[in-house]
Amino acid sequence: MSLATKQESTTKKKTTRRKVSRTNQKKLVIVESPSKAKTIGKYLGRTYKVVASLGHVRDLPKSRMGVDIDHDYQPDYISIRGKGDVIKELRKDAKAAKAVYLASDPDREGEAIAWHVANLLKMDPTEKNRVTFHEITKDAVKEAFKEPRTINMNLVDAQQARRVLDRLVGYSISPILWKKVKKGLSAGRVQSVALNLIIQRENEIRNFVPEEYWTIDADFKKGREKFQASFYGQNGKKANLKNQEAVQAVLQQLDRQQDFSITKVDRRERRRMPQPPFTTSTMQQDANRRLNFRTRKTMMAAQQLYEGINIGQGAAVGLITYMRTDSTRIAGVAKHEASTFIHEHYGAEYAATKPVKGKLQEGAQDAHEAIRPTSVNRTPAEMKEFLTPDQYKLYNLIWSRFVASQMTPQVTDTMAVTITQNGVDFRANGSKVKFDGFTKVYKGSQGKDNILPNLEEGDAVKMVADNPAQHFTQPPARFTEAALVKTLEENGVGRPSTYAPTLDTIQRRYYVKLESRHFEPTELGEIVNDLITKQFPDIVNVKFTAEVEDSLDKIEEGKENWVQVVDGFYKPFSKEVATAEEQVAKIEMKDELAGSNCEICGAPMVIKMGKYGKFYACSRFPNCRNTKAIVKDTGVECPLCHQGTVVERKSKKNRVFYGCSRYPDCDFLSWDRPIGRDCPKDGHFLVEKKVKGGKQVLCPNGDYKEEVQK
Repeated sequence: MSLATKQESTTKKKTTRRKVSRTNQKKLVIVESPSKAKTIGKYLGRTYKVVASLGHVRDLPKSRMGVDIDHDYQPDYISIRGKGDVIKELRKDAKAAKAVYLASDPDREGEAIAWHVANLLKMDPTEKNRVTFHEITKDAVKEAFKEPRTINMNLVDAQQARRVLDRLVGYSISPILWKKVKKGLSAGRVQSVALNLIIQRENEIRNFVPEEYWTIDADFKKGREKFQASFYGQNGKKANLKNQEAVQAVLQQLDRQQDFSITKVDRRERRRMPQPPFTTSTMQQDANRRLNFRTRKTMMAAQQLYEGINIGQGAAVGLITYMRTDSTRIAGVAKHEASTFIHEHYGAEYAATKPVKGKLQEGAQDAHEAIRPTSVNRTPAEMKEFLTPDQYKLYNLIWSRFVASQMTPQVTDTMAVTITQNGVDFRANGSKVKFDGFTKVYKGSQGKDNILPNLEEGDAVKMVADNPAQHFTQPPARFTEAALVKTLEENGVGRPSTYAPTLDTIQRRYYVKLESRHFEPTELGEIVNDLITKQFPDIVNVKFTAEVEDSLDKIEEGKENWVQVVDGFYKPFSKEVATAEEQVAKIEMKDELAGSNCEICGAPMVIKMGKYGKFYACSRFPNCRNTKAIVKDTGVECPLCHQGTVVERKSKKNRVFYGCSRYPDCDFLSWDRPIGRDCPKDGHFLVEKKVKGGKQVLCPNGDYKEEVQK
């Protein structure tokens, strides 16, 4: 081979190699989480590289306000500490990529993350590189990549306005709390409203005056059939029994030897409609009520179901649609699939021709669908083996609620009966389910039958027994997580993405605590709320906060400018801040004497307030730093050493556990409270465990259980 031929051959090989190199360049897709990246990567194939930003990459600095108030409230964003390696890798991957797509979550926060990533990578803002999907399935993902769009700056501005407003509130009020109350406190815009609602309810409970009232439940008999009725009133008019004298007056009018007459029978058919599919709020509420899930736990499990679960078919698949939504809208294809499923598995009589339509809350955006399974054919029973217990419980709830929403109503035959003698009226109500409808799927919604005898007007019945009972009106119940989320939503405070972090924040700051699943304000929470309520009334005003949320929605719709919205809020607020700094006197949180002396220096011990509640500390702090946890003695002998007693303690995560008072000499530990009795089967100590409906005594070492104590 000649030299010229060799050179020509080498040139051809080099040219071919360059072409291969260009051809092998991959398209880069940036999502938020590694699990989401893994799922999407399998759908898109080898020509794409999918990486995760691990959430936000830029934010306002923690050490200072980070908002330039004098120059249109411009935020000073910095790279988040600890994200240097992630950003470095993103820049490296973007430089080597054929194209870059931003596929963070399809909401305001996700849009803001995409915008921050684009800024760090110096991407062209006019380029169509934003991809969104509301379910992570193969078809949905591939369809989304066919129509990329530019970053929606209205969404970015709405999120930016929220972030700036929250920073202005937090970094203006918090220093006042440090100076006037104690160091380490902080305040926020939405959580201040939530705290205020909890304390308002607590004040209602404290100021509640019980009122006496009585009822009369009576047993009646027609032939051999017995039924129960309750006192209604006199001469057809409803009457209340306020005291025992009123009860005796009624009973004296009755002649137990004479028959009572059925004066009215009202038979009706009642149709109970299914509820619409879940929004973020209703999912959190139902998961709290039915599954005893905390709001944060619900959102974590929902995130996992959305991002993808490996169901044994090679690729992971998102089992539910996007979990942050305030819409009850359902896509036509999902409705059709559900209708087919219901016809095949339950019968045509269960499939609704016009499924229930949910009513949008005022201010709801309807941008996303409701929360539903990505395919109704993936039943909870079939998915169970691939899911954790928490994932399964939540998926079963979401799937059941969605399928039920596409089904026919429950039909119940009802009967209301009026029973009269000497002008005294009793009422009995009966019901029997005629057709179960949607309750066939959505268990726990059925209700119980209460079947009355076959009664007709003019029938004679006998009173067998009367049972008067004294009652007292009860104060309003403290908020559960479900009830608080519902109240916030009804008042237009917060949005789907804010409920869980809001509830988490007020607990972490120890402004409130959960006792028996209900919120109770702490002493610290009441002090902070009192200061904020007096000095910053708009911050805790539900109506005002809802108006701010509406303004954020209008920014998202392009109807308002974010700088003007922030300015309209901050100008009057800054005057309140200046007034508070001058007028608020320092609040001295006096230390309460503990009644014992320090083991180290002999000075009196006092009770102080810490991050997780009260604790004992030496009064000579900081000269003496001796501290002790405040423990509750149960009075039960330690089952391990038999010398100390079992005391209630709290872990670093604020979870209650039980240990020996002689710790560290005795390392006895139990998550459930020992009761001081031994198991009759194996002699192991018995514990009391909280269960649905009350408490149960059981043996942690075996199968011995006692009846649930309600």
